[in-house]
Amino acid sequence: MEEKDVYGKVLYEDDNHKYIWLGTENKYRKGVIQTMQYLIIDNGRGTLLDPGGVHLFSRVVASVSRFISIDKIDTIFFSHQDPDVSSGIALWLGVTKAKVYISSLWTRFLPHFGIVDTSRVLPIEDKGGTLRLSSGTELQFVPSHFMHSPGQFSLYDPRSKILFTGDIGAAVFGEGQETLFIDDFKQNIHLIEGFHVRYMNSNAVVKKWCSIVRALNPEMIAPQHGGIYRGKAVQDFLGWLSELRCGADRLNEYFGS
Repeated sequence: MEEKDVYGKVLYEDDNHKYIWLGTENKYRKGVIQTMQYLIIDNGRGTLLDPGGVHLFSRVVASVSRFISIDKIDTIFFSHQDPDVSSGIALWLGVTKAKVYISSLWTRFLPHFGIVDTSRVLPIEDKGGTLRLSSGTELQFVPSHFMHSPGQFSLYDPRSKILFTGDIGAAVFGEGQETLFIDDFKQNIHLIEGFHVRYMNSNAVVKKWCSIVRALNPEMIAPQHGGIYRGKAVQDFLGWLSELRCGADRLNEYFGS
């Protein structure tokens, strides 16, 4: 990864719409999963995707502030409930007036991260839906349940043709091996296979999700960990995932035969 990219990179831009990767820590921390945050700016207003845990709050605030004022964040989207995704929610509700969107399964879970007023936490029903931005662009909540959370969503931006997937597609790089983009999927299978085999529920689930995503035809798949798939790597990843035996397909490996 180029040093300048540590501070964020615009992945898509037109007259009034941007999709931004918010950068990463400039120092590799052994034993800590590196996470990636994203920001959509539409007509000068912000939508923040999986802003992360408490220990990341100050860095993500600084990253967002390079592109937009914090008080212009209107929406925060959480793909699921894991602490590396959402444990900083009380801090974000304190510095913004944003509404929070998360699976309806987790609206009663989030107060355990310190929220007193839950009136700004809005449930996404299982079958998904859309979020209309001021420009008229409609972000799509794509059902991604059991991958790995029982209540999980990806978020598709049809304007940029970028699909944010949370943990789906996640890779864990070794020290000094981080890369922002994945162009050659086969060279990265060893970085993602173990996680997907264990954390994804079953082949029936991943195959269903892949069929939905293929219909959307994204140009990039942007997970919360690892690198961003683009070009041919998008279809190569979907092809690999749709055939993966995972989770419940491999019960004997986890329980014994």
